[in-house]
Amino acid sequence: MPEAPCARTRPARRHPLVAAAIVLPLAALLVVVFGGWEAVVLQASSVGMMP
Repeated sequence: MPEAPCARTRPARRHPLVAAAIVLPLAALLVVVFGGWEAVVLQASSVGMMP
């Protein structure tokens, strides 16, 4: 009788584009919910005004 395959096999790796497609909508939702976009714009404008 053959042995059952080992239950602890190496998990499959995702393609980077698939991972990005999963993460980007969540990141966009968090930016909208927590108002992060305004903070990014404010920081960028203040850095741009530095001498």
